[in-house]
Formats: sequence, C-alpha cells, structure tokens
Amino acid sequence: MTATLPTRRSFLALSSFATLSLWSLPAHAGVPQAVVIANFSPSGKNLGTVRMEKIVKTDAEWKALLMPEQYEVARHAGTEAAFTGSTWNNHADGLYRCVCCGTALFDSKTKFESGTGWPSFWQPIAKTNIAETRDSSLFMDRIAVSCARCDAHLGHVFDDGPKPTGLRYCMNSASLKFVPRAPA
Repeated sequence: MTATLPTRRSFLALSSFATLSLWSLPAHAGVPQAVVIANFSPSGKNLGTVRMEKIVKTDAEWKALLMPEQYEVARHAGTEAAFTGSTWNNHADGLYRCVCCGTALFDSKTKFESGTGWPSFWQPIAKTNIAETRDSSLFMDRIAVSCARCDAHLGHVFDDGPKPTGLRYCMNSASLKFVPRAPA
C-alpha cells in the first residue's frame, strides 16, 4: 500500500479554506483582541503608542467596579442629565481619562464652553484612543464615541464645534475621570 501525498493544488485549497475559516471566527473566540493606544504621562506628554489587550469584562464585573450612574452611562450608553455631571463646568488644567480603564481620552486644552451642559472638546487627545460608530437610536442619526480600549460609551460627536476642527465631542462626565495635570 502506498501513501499518496497531497498535490500542490489540494494543499493550496486546504490552506485557503483554513485561512478563511479562521477569519470567520468571532473576534471573541478565545483570542484576545489587541488595540493600539496612545499613552500619555500625567503631565500630558505623549509617550507614544502601545499595543494592549482590549479590556473585556462581564456585565456583573463592570457593575461591581462602577458607581450606578457610571455603569448606566458607560456600559449601557446612557446619558446623564445636562448641567449635572462633575466635569461639565470644570475649568482646571488636566486630562480626562476613561472611568472604566484609565485610557487618556481628552486634554483640558481642547475643552470649550458649548452651552449644552456636558463637557465638550474640539478633539480627542489621540484619535486612536476613541472609536466612533453610527448611532440611529432615539430617531436621530448621530456618531457615538466610545473608549477604544474597553468600549465604554462616552457620548457623541457633532459637526457644530469651534475651529480648528469644527467638531464638538459632547461627552458624559460619568464616563470621564478628570486628573489634574502633573508638572512636566
């Protein structure tokens, strides 16, 4: 009895099938997802990008870590009432970090008074640190903003902001942790 070796054609067909099969697996199928995040020092200095594992927790784990309003806003895309959040009227110098994972999201140098009652910024501290997705809830078409590392809902971005970007990142205080800027 002689063993038959696979032909080049059958080998290529099988390896193509295996590759396609791997691509079709859900991202959460036991393989940790990685994200590239811009890292910032307490003084706001950009320390470059780092590749990190995406933070994934169960709903119960997030609920145990966060205050009720933080949990509702950050994990279930809620919205705090206007003019009630801890940072909407904050004028101190510092960084705004994700309440769930600590990723730097906004710098106070880009914060402006929008009159909406929510903290508003004309740009994120680094575009890689946020994710933007279409949100058609509440009979509106908007762009939702979330933390790229842990998927915490932050708020929405609109095109009615000041120069130089013309954007208004309208965020929820409940999703942000303000950290005063450390000396350089």
